[in-house]
Amino acid sequence: MNVIQQNIEEVKRRIAEACARAGRDPSEVKLLMATKTIAPDWILQAFECGELLIGENKVQELAEKYEALSAVPHRAHFIGHLQTNKIKDVIQYADCIESVDRFDLAEKLARRLRFEDKTIDVLIQVNTSAEETKSGCAPEEALSLIKQVSAFPDLRIKGLMTIGLFSSDTEKVRACYRLLKNIQEDCIKLALPNVEMAVLSMGMSGDFEIAIEEGSTEVRVGTSIFGERVYH
Repeated sequence: MNVIQQNIEEVKRRIAEACARAGRDPSEVKLLMATKTIAPDWILQAFECGELLIGENKVQELAEKYEALSAVPHRAHFIGHLQTNKIKDVIQYADCIESVDRFDLAEKLARRLRFEDKTIDVLIQVNTSAEETKSGCAPEEALSLIKQVSAFPDLRIKGLMTIGLFSSDTEKVRACYRLLKNIQEDCIKLALPNVEMAVLSMGMSGDFEIAIEEGSTEVRVGTSIFGERVYH
């Protein structure tokens, strides 16, 4: 068994244990492999383990790895901050954009999709930790943004995404995830057209158990699968 396979099995064991604590079925939680800076041959090893959902932070990396990974049917999500000048490229390579966090971006995305006669899945990113360095709309503006974005038939809203507080204080981290869950529940009550609220993308290598206990349906895990990233 290679290292990546061992790591994936360990991550899945942690997911199962967190689900057991929360009284949830592990099949409710998808594993998204965060592949920033990870070479295609390593990603292909992970695909061999049956994990076929990846997330990239940079449009350029998504494009560069596309050819090497295309032989294996898989899904690629864009999980980084999206600049409007990258819209044309991202919709060529991503199946879902998890980081729609402002109306201006949604509007330009919808316009480009309409021009190309395409639709795409999106998540609304919410800044639940109130950190200025993080992307995401303010929690109090999330419902208003969802209503605005729901008017674009080209964008299929599937749920919400957040990056929790990087902190050893687990209660503060938990509060971020609880806040996203509350926004999800408030949005479901509105029963908006063109809006599904099935996906809660929250939790990374260091805190995904807490996220699962608070309702995450997708954890974004890189380091625990591929090791510490090497930046050149």
